[in-house]
Amino acid sequence: MSRLALLLIGVLCSTFVSAQSNKLIKELEGRRGELQKQIAESETLLQSTKKDVGSQLNGLAALTGQIEERKRYIQLINNDLDRIDGEVSQLEKQLRRLQSELTDKKKKYEASVQYLYKNRSIQEKLMFIFSADNLAQTYRRMRYVREYATYQRLQGEEIKEKQEQVTKKKSELLAVRKAKTNLLAERETERKRLEAMEAEKKKVVDGLKKKQKGLQNELAKKRRQANQLNARIDKLIAEEIERARKAAEEEARREAAARKKEEAKRSGSGTFSGSKNPSAPMEKYSLTKADRALAADFATNKGRLPMPVTGPYLITSHFGQYNVEGLKNVKLDNKGITIQAKPGAKARNVFNGVVTAIFPNNGLFNVIVRHGDYMTLYANLKKVYVKKGQQVATKQELGDIFSDPSDGQRTVLEFRLYKGNQKLNPESWLNR
Repeated sequence: MSRLALLLIGVLCSTFVSAQSNKLIKELEGRRGELQKQIAESETLLQSTKKDVGSQLNGLAALTGQIEERKRYIQLINNDLDRIDGEVSQLEKQLRRLQSELTDKKKKYEASVQYLYKNRSIQEKLMFIFSADNLAQTYRRMRYVREYATYQRLQGEEIKEKQEQVTKKKSELLAVRKAKTNLLAERETERKRLEAMEAEKKKVVDGLKKKQKGLQNELAKKRRQANQLNARIDKLIAEEIERARKAAEEEARREAAARKKEEAKRSGSGTFSGSKNPSAPMEKYSLTKADRALAADFATNKGRLPMPVTGPYLITSHFGQYNVEGLKNVKLDNKGITIQAKPGAKARNVFNGVVTAIFPNNGLFNVIVRHGDYMTLYANLKKVYVKKGQQVATKQELGDIFSDPSDGQRTVLEFRLYKGNQKLNPESWLNR
């Protein structure tokens, strides 16, 4: 491979690496920007001036959700800093290599210049050529003089290009280091904001501690409402599972009857049938073929399902049983997750499916959508846009989420995920 080709390859590689660094910085900035926008919008959900226990509990949940988002953002910054540190290390290594190559080329060029200086006159070159023993040697010496001149010119060009590569690499390294400096400053700002929010949370918790009796009464009220809703949902899901089982068995019966008819047809025409026990008991089925395919599609989208609300949101209560930090004997048991949104937000379907139930509870509506043997619940709707039996698409709006006028228009969706009658943690399925 010629020196010129190698030189071009080096320039192209340098340009590619530079583009990679710029792409990395833009990628990290874009990802942080999305989360930062989500945090900024969700901060508007924290405004609540009511001092009763119920509102304070709700405010504490929203504040806790915001703190978790802030911690998630700081962790993202830490991860990005690690990636940038790796990029800085790579760039420094590349810069050292380029500087070493540049030094080596300068030394070779200097040696060639000194050689030419010692043999600089035309007479000396002519004497070198014409002192050859024969014509072939004369030709080789002429070619050597020409190639050496070309070699020296190429060396000069290589040094110039290598110097440009070093300059570009230094600029690139400077840009990445600047990005790191800005990111460190941003992390410090976020840390201070987090400390302020933690202090605010402590004030709310201290206020609730002084209202222990009212707190326990409010929790008992919430538990009664939750138990009432849970019983209704469990009944509806059991009914839906049974309907799905009957539909699957009916499909299997039709297929078995069709096979039997086909076998009888073959037997009548003298075709050998491999069935030795046509009256064998039928296999048990729980899903139709269409439902099995839909369930498989749903499962492959784990971690990529859209949020079931429109606009900014906060997850204010997580799946399962857990104690509220800072409050003694305050234990929550959530069968799904609680998502707080802005007033006017809509509940939206997370995956293709069919509406299997719409039922009221405490004056509000709840919608169940089935996705094969997976089911999703959307609770706390003031208005529903769909009807039972309707096919619904991913991200299709199901209804308006209720905004509580007695609690500063607090807008909350209860979202649950089931596989059969098993309750799953929805957070691991959603794309956040």
